[in-house]
Amino acid sequence: MSRVPELIDALVGAFRAAPGLAGVEVTDGPQVTDSAAADWLLVGFDGSPDGESPAASTTQSWADMSTRRGEQIALTMALVASRGDTDVRAARVRVYEMHAVVEALFRANPSLGLRTLQVAVGSSQLHQEQTQSGVQARLLLTLACDTLA
Repeated sequence: MSRVPELIDALVGAFRAAPGLAGVEVTDGPQVTDSAAADWLLVGFDGSPDGESPAASTTQSWADMSTRRGEQIALTMALVASRGDTDVRAARVRVYEMHAVVEALFRANPSLGLRTLQVAVGSSQLHQEQTQSGVQARLLLTLACDTLA
């Protein structure tokens, strides 16, 4: 059985408890909310209006000659910094400040307290968008996770 559900739960819990992310709205997937937060961390969602990116993808293989299976998980996550003005640089700097907190959390605790799991940022893509509400920097992360299923 896949460990994606418990991984998402662990990520959401860790991010909500991280002191460096105080004031950042952490969501489990896409949320309907009236929050006016400027900074967001979206677990299992890329933050795009069309929402066509997968929340997670997995590959499994034999871990050894027993019944254990290795699972590699690629999990989508987005960091969003919005501003009420057109200062692209300020939004970009803020989204990378949030990224640094995420990276530090994974370096300090790559297992997130889960047995036989390791997680790290595998890749990222920066999107800078001018919206009717001002500039938005959106940093898409793909988390690379290795575990036993």
